[in-house]
Amino acid sequence: MSDTPVLDLIERMNIDSMSQSGLDEGSLMLVRLAALVASDAPPISYVANLGVAVEAGVEMDDVQGVLVAVAPIVGTARVMTAARNIAAALGVAVAVVESEIEAALAEGA
Repeated sequence: MSDTPVLDLIERMNIDSMSQSGLDEGSLMLVRLAALVASDAPPISYVANLGVAVEAGVEMDDVQGVLVAVAPIVGTARVMTAARNIAAALGVAVAVVESEIEAALAEGA
């Protein structure tokens, strides 16, 4: 058994979802972002999905478009919370990259 059974399950669910949805990867990630907004997801959920979204070619204009598109359905309060959580997720991603750069520099010194 793996040391990370929950993460392993989530990974398998994501792989199955991607292969079964019939959507291209970029569209799938935009739909997932809309679902995160609708479900009032925490920043860590955005961290887990934004990297894949960027790799799929999703740009910040696309993310903003999703927020605009779902606002009439989920409400402005939820969209503002999502925007804050996306910003927090991006901050976490930047901190991780900075940490990796610092570690690489320390190894090379």
